[in-house]
Amino acid sequence: MSFQAYLDAVEDKTGLTPRQLVDIANEHGYAADGVKAGEILEWLKADYGLGRGHGMALVHVIKKGPKIDAKHVGSGGSHSDESGTLWLDGKATKPA
Repeated sequence: MSFQAYLDAVEDKTGLTPRQLVDIANEHGYAADGVKAGEILEWLKADYGLGRGHGMALVHVIKKGPKIDAKHVGSGGSHSDESGTLWLDGKATKPA
């Protein structure tokens, strides 16, 4: 499953776009230096019922933003993405 597919599934599971979840994470201070992935994963599980895979996709955008490493773009592998920038504003507004 690609990074983008994980984020799209998070939207299905929570009813919130990835950007909304990133904004909430920022309000709670989860994007701050020193905050570990485990702490963010615990919050995502407790508040939104997200498991590790979906949570780690969100941890990436919370801590590093929407850019992903070029090795994940167009590789044809199971985690391959079409773009080096993840779409955070919801599936309904994603460009074709």
